[in-house]
Amino acid sequence: MEFALVDGESFSPSCSTLVMPALSIGNVGQLAVDLLIPSAKARRVAYLDEPSVLPCAGNDAFGPDAVGDLALALEEYESPSNGLAFIQQRSPIITGMMISFAKNVANFVSSIGKDHLVILSSLDSGKRRVIDAPNDILYYLSSCNEDGSDPEYEKLGWKKLEEYDPSQRLWKSLANLIDGGVLSEDMADDAEEMTLSDYYATLPFAALFFACKAKGLKVSCVLCYCSEGDNMPESFHLAEAVCKLVGQDPEQFHGNGSNGWTIPLSWKSVYGPPPDMSIF
Repeated sequence: MEFALVDGESFSPSCSTLVMPALSIGNVGQLAVDLLIPSAKARRVAYLDEPSVLPCAGNDAFGPDAVGDLALALEEYESPSNGLAFIQQRSPIITGMMISFAKNVANFVSSIGKDHLVILSSLDSGKRRVIDAPNDILYYLSSCNEDGSDPEYEKLGWKKLEEYDPSQRLWKSLANLIDGGVLSEDMADDAEEMTLSDYYATLPFAALFFACKAKGLKVSCVLCYCSEGDNMPESFHLAEAVCKLVGQDPEQFHGNGSNGWTIPLSWKSVYGPPPDMSIF
């Protein structure tokens, strides 16, 4: 992964925690990072060039006005006053290149001096074991212990992702791929026989977790269940979780939205422009 620094900018050593999304159903991780960047008054520091991510370009995502400042597929932002850095990913990974992407992210994050990566992602509510479980429960994975548990996150009321089992075949295969191994023939042939538990190991957050853990970074995955549709409430939930994790209060952001948040400009066009009232 290569990068181009914005004129006059550099990576700040005070921003040791980096937050990024892992693409999944409903784009909740991306929406949460969209919310955190303007709220923390983070500035864009670098454009990232990653061959495994499809290129895209759009208008300024954060505003307050759309002045034609292009937003690209992969960018890094930093907020020294809050000790936070962010990577925003706006387009998907090319099929078959997830492992390469995860390794490149791990190398980049390590090379710029970050020591804690927080990955935000969503899980398909149709895959959950307990159908009538509360929607506001957050799940996590941590590199703190081999089984993914972390007592500090349990104190926050989060639950370890039960489906994470490093001894299970697909999780083991993923770890092997990160270490430079190859996909065994029986795993390649069993794609149609995947179990419900196998689903979690195939998601982007899992590859990022293993790759960054292998690089010696502290890694935390914060996860929530959702369905396709309006997932802004879930994005607020994940963004609030990041604040809890780093010991900050969103009220201190003093944004233009509720509870201190700054609503990004791009959210105004999520559902397109309003209807032409002359048709009524």
